[in-house]
Amino acid sequence: MEPNLTIREAFIEDLPRIVDIYNSTIEGRMVTADLEPVTVESRIDWFHEHNSGTRPLWVMTERENIIGWLSFQNFYGRPAYNATAEVSIYIDASYRKRGIGKVFLEEAIRRAPNYGIHTLLGFIFGHNEPSIRLFKRYGFETWAHLPNVAELDGVERDLVILGKRVSEKHNS
Repeated sequence: MEPNLTIREAFIEDLPRIVDIYNSTIEGRMVTADLEPVTVESRIDWFHEHNSGTRPLWVMTERENIIGWLSFQNFYGRPAYNATAEVSIYIDASYRKRGIGKVFLEEAIRRAPNYGIHTLLGFIFGHNEPSIRLFKRYGFETWAHLPNVAELDGVERDLVILGKRVSEKHNS
C-alpha cells in the first residue's frame, strides 16, 4: 500500500463522504442497483449495522481525505450464516483504476478470519467486468449466476455471485 494511504474504521462523521462516493457510482449503472442518489439520513441505520467486532466498515484515506470504502455485510440475516459476509467496495471516481480495489480486497481477505468470517461473497453485475476480474484474480469463483434479475434504464442485467473461502472452520 502506498505510504500516504491508510485503511481505518469508519466514523459516523465519515458518512457524508461515504454516501458521496456511493452516489457517484449510481449514474454509471455498473456497481449498484440503486437508481437514484441516497441520502445520508437514509444510510444511518446501515452505518450502525456495522461493528468493529464482526462487520466492519472501513474507509481508505489519502492524507486524511477519504478516497474509498469497504463494508462487510451480513449475508441473509440468519445466525447460521454469521461466518459468511458480503464484501462491497466503492472508490472515488478520481482514484479508480489505481489499485485501490486491489488493496481493499487483499486486506479484506487477510483480515476476514479476525471477524469470524470464513466465506466472502461479492454480488456483482454481470456486465461489471473490471470488478469480476478483480475478484477472480484473488481466487473468488462464480457460485451463482442470476440472469436478468435487475433492470437498469430498461436493460435487464445479470447478477453474479462470487465466493471465496478465506479460512476453514473445523467441525468436531
